[in-house]
Amino acid sequence: MRMRRNISLTDVVPTSACRAPRFDASAVPAAADRDHSTAQHVRKTTYGDRSPAGIDSSAAPRMLRVMAAAASTYELPPVTTLTLVRDDVIESLAAAEQLVEQNRHDDAVAALENLWPDVRHDSALAVRQRLALAWSEMYRGELDHAEELLSHARSLAEGVRFDATHRADILYRRGCVAVKRASIAEAISLFTQALELNESAPRARRLLAAHAHEWRSRCHQFNRDWDAAMRDAERALEHATRAGDEPSQAHALFQASNIAERRKDWLVARFYGERALELYRRHGDTLASARILNNLGGIDLLLGDVAGAEAYLTEAVETAALTGSDADLAQAVNTLATVYLRTGRPLDARIRAERACELLTGRTDFRDELGNAQLVVARSLAAEGEHDAALEWVDAADDTFAALGSTSHLAAAWLARGDVVRGMGDVDRAADLYRRAAEALGDVHL
Repeated sequence: MRMRRNISLTDVVPTSACRAPRFDASAVPAAADRDHSTAQHVRKTTYGDRSPAGIDSSAAPRMLRVMAAAASTYELPPVTTLTLVRDDVIESLAAAEQLVEQNRHDDAVAALENLWPDVRHDSALAVRQRLALAWSEMYRGELDHAEELLSHARSLAEGVRFDATHRADILYRRGCVAVKRASIAEAISLFTQALELNESAPRARRLLAAHAHEWRSRCHQFNRDWDAAMRDAERALEHATRAGDEPSQAHALFQASNIAERRKDWLVARFYGERALELYRRHGDTLASARILNNLGGIDLLLGDVAGAEAYLTEAVETAALTGSDADLAQAVNTLATVYLRTGRPLDARIRAERACELLTGRTDFRDELGNAQLVVARSLAAEGEHDAALEWVDAADDTFAALGSTSHLAAAWLARGDVVRGMGDVDRAADLYRRAAEALGDVHL
């Protein structure tokens, strides 16, 4: 087995040999006493019968013995215990980090947890393990555990082996967990702190800046601040391009596509999305490919290309299924259900939307998509004439969006409720709900 040469000094030299001995005057060599008469002669020759000021001549023999003993002793620097780390452990940690990069989060968690006993005593390796495990746990929906891991990493990174960029990286990852919790204000603050701390470092990390800008763009989209969102997406793309990192460029293009779609610039949105898909496929990112295929299907639907939308979404479902990610599979299935609903196939829509709801049950990090699926079920039931059942699903979506804390999503639920009650003949109540949604979105000001 190959070993990294981080070996404790005590592994080579006995501890007793490294300890400076305590001085014992009785152990001074006899040669010091034999030289006493010589010292007296030198003192008398030099100073006569007078001793130098401040020195007791009677203590001279004792002083000489002390000096002689001190000359024969020395003190080693303090013994530092270093951690013995096998090369195969380092290689295993790198392999586990690669699993995280490949979005194989269940496999990554198992590998990283097994590695903890071997890396916990080396702070640099321990921080790497904590960060990688936190990232996978975040994507598995284990947000509390992810936050605990990042808190531990933050305490470890206060050591002298780490610099500002390490601490900025932890702030960035904490911001990502906050986004998953829909704590948007906290997330924006953490991303901003991460960007500032990274920028202050002697060697700022471009990719860290790209990722922080990209995730902060998501926050601005949540708040419907499209200008700020696009600025961050553009900065993310700039940093990723200068770093020469195409996957990070694809992430930035993905956000630019989302923003253009929300601005109703659908052709621009499709352009950015197709460019992102090309980069994801080039680098074999199956999960990201499934996500952008889902978005492209929605864009084609908005452009009126139903056949193109179905083709994209069918591929998105198949691709997401390959990754094993229930959440991403649910998103693709629900978008396909939306296509069926809007093209007069409510039964097919309801079956798929109900399946999406099942896949997203318990995923607090996907409340937005769960609420959207609940609304598709509600509208499908209304189209089938089941208005009371439809209202129950609208109630469920309302609760989901209230927990999410998103005004735009709540407005979507009010619009759906308005459509259902209008179908039941209650036009006045429907009008009130439409007005409430419009006011919440800021489209009218009374």
